[in-house]
Amino acid sequence: MREVDFRRIDLNLLVMLEALLDEKNVTRAARRLGMSQPAASRALGRLRALFADALLVDGPGGYFLSARAEDMRPMLRSTLAGISQMLELSPFDPATATGDVRLLMADLEAAVLMPHLLARFSDEAPALDLNVRALGSDAIQALEDDVADAAVGLIDEAPPGIHRRRLYDERLVTLMRAEHPAARKKLTLDRFLALDHMVVSITGIGPAPVDAALALIGRERRVKVRAPNFFAAMEIAAGSDLVMTLPLSLAHVGAAKGRFVSQPPPLDLGKFPMSLVWHARHQDAPRHIWLRRAIVGAARDGELAAR
Repeated sequence: MREVDFRRIDLNLLVMLEALLDEKNVTRAARRLGMSQPAASRALGRLRALFADALLVDGPGGYFLSARAEDMRPMLRSTLAGISQMLELSPFDPATATGDVRLLMADLEAAVLMPHLLARFSDEAPALDLNVRALGSDAIQALEDDVADAAVGLIDEAPPGIHRRRLYDERLVTLMRAEHPAARKKLTLDRFLALDHMVVSITGIGPAPVDAALALIGRERRVKVRAPNFFAAMEIAAGSDLVMTLPLSLAHVGAAKGRFVSQPPPLDLGKFPMSLVWHARHQDAPRHIWLRRAIVGAARDGELAAR
């Protein structure tokens, strides 16, 4: 095995390499690391010389990764994560910590948690930045690949290597605009089924909880509109007679603006536990311990505010 002279390698290049392989774009990688595009281009040139490989290859739609770059991605992430943990062996002080925190959550969880989480960051870790991306079907893979620090969502099971804890329980309510003809009437099952409904379908997979519950009693509703996210759905509901059944915490956000009223749906829909998940590699890292405590505290703050 060839011995490598580490004295001639700038380890900052590995951070640049990770950004380039993730973004597949020199400009976006430069922006992510807070550097100029020419500096990122020079770094790519040095990396190509170091590895004797193109790494990023021109294609019809932009760059794609070379075969060697694809092979080295898992090892690169593991190596950088190990270096990060090694440096975090020293005490973590949120008051002086810098960098960014990478979270995955849907717009619903962001609406509930982010105001309270931002308040905690402002008080305890003012120099830390939050980078929040949408929670998709690849959330667990993102944690395993170390491209996200934690995820929040409706995650029933965690595979080996992923830790999970309950944050809060959601229950569903039916929301409609304040001037809706049914707003002042008791929502019986027949009235509920006579309304035109809107469903938020983020993944497009599986029936909504309402439809699954209706199927058990041999009934069904008319779903007139399917929306891609909760906030788009709320804007649609605000200007129409469509109703939507959504988590109570988000209904509180809409009701607080005076545009909506909510009623309990005429079905037993149960509760849905929202969970915080993270990779086992970060279980004992001081930075991640603080982050998890901040998220748990923000969830607690959100529950108290909703009462």
